[in-house]
Amino acid sequence: MFDDAHWVEVPDVADAVTRLARFNLYGETPSGEWKEPLEEAPKVLDLCCGLGRISSEFARMGFNVTGVDITESFLNVAKEDARYENLNIEYILADAREFTRPDYFDLAVNLYISFGYFSDQKDDLKVCQNAYQSLKKGGAFIIETLGKETSARDFVEAEWFERAGGFMLTEYEPVDSWTFLKNRWILIKNGKAIERTFTQRLYSASELRTLLLEAGFKEVEIYGEWDESPYDNHANKLIAVGRK
Repeated sequence: MFDDAHWVEVPDVADAVTRLARFNLYGETPSGEWKEPLEEAPKVLDLCCGLGRISSEFARMGFNVTGVDITESFLNVAKEDARYENLNIEYILADAREFTRPDYFDLAVNLYISFGYFSDQKDDLKVCQNAYQSLKKGGAFIIETLGKETSARDFVEAEWFERAGGFMLTEYEPVDSWTFLKNRWILIKNGKAIERTFTQRLYSASELRTLLLEAGFKEVEIYGEWDESPYDNHANKLIAVGRK
């Protein structure tokens, strides 16, 4: 279901995440100040890793990567791709509300709008708390998702586009005063129609910051794009960085 653009952008996203995580891989800061590089490869947790797009890129960069997802079919594809490229990635079939590995990872990520699909908001908090517990001191948890503000600004009720050799119809509906966004996707391909409906909880920037602080993170930064531009009326994404 991912078009070429979703794959082409991965290296740039991985570089941006590395910068936001404050990994010092090469011994020199952007200001030119020299510091000792990391002694060992960063340990990265990819929560809700899906097909392993970003997991594979982190592994290519030399990181020690663990991908966690609850959908076994996604993990099977991710594992097959890792074997094809001879990438050493640990993939784990688990619920993000349950998985923890205390004080182990340098970075945890939840990318590509994979946050907010639980009906109970306490489960979102649990995911953030688990990420906090799994990070070493000084580690970062980075979430990239839809912002409530940008979703309302750019809202359309329906749209058609070509995808995966077929046609995709998407329909959207705000639910409970923009607490949720209901999605209906219909893929028409080879004379068949496949339909999926799901609902995502929408967070404003301030709500997501509050959630991460409640989970234990000592500071939270908010951005509107991977270039670290502000989350304002020009923002395309909601990116939150919680630091332990």
